[in-house]
Amino acid sequence: MSTPVTWLYVPGDRPERFDKAVASGADVVIIDLEDAVAPARKDEARANAAAYLASRARTGSVEVHVRVNDLAGGRGRDDLDALAGLPGLGAVRLPKVESAGVLDGLGVRAYALLESAAGIVAVHAIAAHPSVVGIALGEQDLAAELSITDEAAMNHLRLQMVIAAAAAGLPPVPMSVYPDVKNEAGLAASCRAGRALGLFGRTAIHPRQIPVIRRAFTPTREETDRAGEIVQAAEQAERTGTGAVALADGRFVDAPIVARARRTLDLAERLAPED
Repeated sequence: MSTPVTWLYVPGDRPERFDKAVASGADVVIIDLEDAVAPARKDEARANAAAYLASRARTGSVEVHVRVNDLAGGRGRDDLDALAGLPGLGAVRLPKVESAGVLDGLGVRAYALLESAAGIVAVHAIAAHPSVVGIALGEQDLAAELSITDEAAMNHLRLQMVIAAAAAGLPPVPMSVYPDVKNEAGLAASCRAGRALGLFGRTAIHPRQIPVIRRAFTPTREETDRAGEIVQAAEQAERTGTGAVALADGRFVDAPIVARARRTLDLAERLAPED
């Protein structure tokens, strides 16, 4: 599966929305057993998720993940027990991860959500844990804990996540949810800013946010033209046996730049609007 661009949350106590979420155009659907579900309905939500995943083979282009409850409490471990081995489960999302030790013995692919100062301090150990296939930042909880109101301070934390993921060989870090579902211009601008920091893709809380996110992470015409020039020059160098890759303007580029250009072209093709 290609690196996801859009991740859509759906409340676990609304099973009538599960199939609609899968058909929404999101790359990954996340059934939420945590924040989106009232305490009195969490057992019901867990049962809904388990029943859905038991009946759904893990096929097709849309993966289904489940955000479980905090593993520090018994409910989170009960969630994992109920989901273990179900054929439709792509991965679990673990909230409030603060150390690598809590990830031992999971037996399932996991995305670690870092939502506290302790989690940020331990980010490199968490990202390197063998059960972890991705990390993400829980920005609202973290900003509340640290009393952060400055976007520059959040950017510092986001960059720490980007660096940790890259160092551990994990996929790029997706952006956290944008809570104002009616402000599409604000969502687009926020996505562009995150993209400039090295973040890639975003979680959504409403299907209407999905096309906005896709457009924001689609390479521009200028980016694809530049990437095409780089790849063409690299292919020419390969054909002629030239070690260095020289562009028409006289600049030289090395292998990481060529690899990035190829990724840009692949992404542009994948996200191209359908006719």
